[in-house]
Amino acid sequence: MNSPADDQQIETADRNAGAAGESVDAFHRGRFHLIQPKGRGHRAGLDAMLLAALVPTQTKGELADLGAGAGAAGFAVASRVKDIRIMLIERSEEMVQFARQSIALDQNAHLAPRLCVNQADVTLKGKARIAAGLSDSRFDHVIMNPPFNDQSDRTTPDTLRAEAHAMCDHMFADWIRTACAIARPAGQLSLIARPQSLTRIIEACDNRFGGLQVHLVHPKENEDAIRVLLTGIKGNRARIAFRPPVFVHGADHREFSPMVDDLVNGRACLSRQKNMI
Repeated sequence: MNSPADDQQIETADRNAGAAGESVDAFHRGRFHLIQPKGRGHRAGLDAMLLAALVPTQTKGELADLGAGAGAAGFAVASRVKDIRIMLIERSEEMVQFARQSIALDQNAHLAPRLCVNQADVTLKGKARIAAGLSDSRFDHVIMNPPFNDQSDRTTPDTLRAEAHAMCDHMFADWIRTACAIARPAGQLSLIARPQSLTRIIEACDNRFGGLQVHLVHPKENEDAIRVLLTGIKGNRARIAFRPPVFVHGADHREFSPMVDDLVNGRACLSRQKNMI
């Protein structure tokens, strides 16, 4: 969900900083910067910022960002939540290097001590997962923005972009299984996906994460939802709740709505309903 208008409002490129094939982009009105591939691969935008907004501002402890890419969502959490340490977990060696270079930027020196990168496959199981640094019951919060384009969708010749976007069989089951294994009891799962994937996500959460709370994201009023934001608590048995919808754009259909502008710029979060926890 990265239209040019959305990207323009989220990030401002530092034209003098990036090497060929990459750019340095500012998020949260310049409170953190990311080095990202330019003209190829996946470039972070609205999805990552909305995902980060699902983490409560008062969260403490450790957070795992599964499939972190260049680290946009994890950086956005670190920018807003002051008492949390974040592990960016990514399989692609090239995207891992972007994340590590971003942590090393002078502009991110205030966040760097709370960020680390782990090159690992989210789908690893058992001893292989633990050996990769994803130990059992470690994290207080797990976030994910997994690839959610069906493999039958039109593919791209850009292999870096295809790897970031293309869904494989049983992907949600594999990722949510790992999230449950590495989350502490009562730890929170937060994710963003397409609405068409909601049934598979709910099935994968069964007996793992409960008290599911769902926000549907619409481009504007009277238009179909294009994303789903979901949170759940490990071991919780409360019933699913559908929370108020999120409308990306306001009446002018171009600028962000005031609510979304606050979310994507790190001024607010989408808190869970207290009586559902």
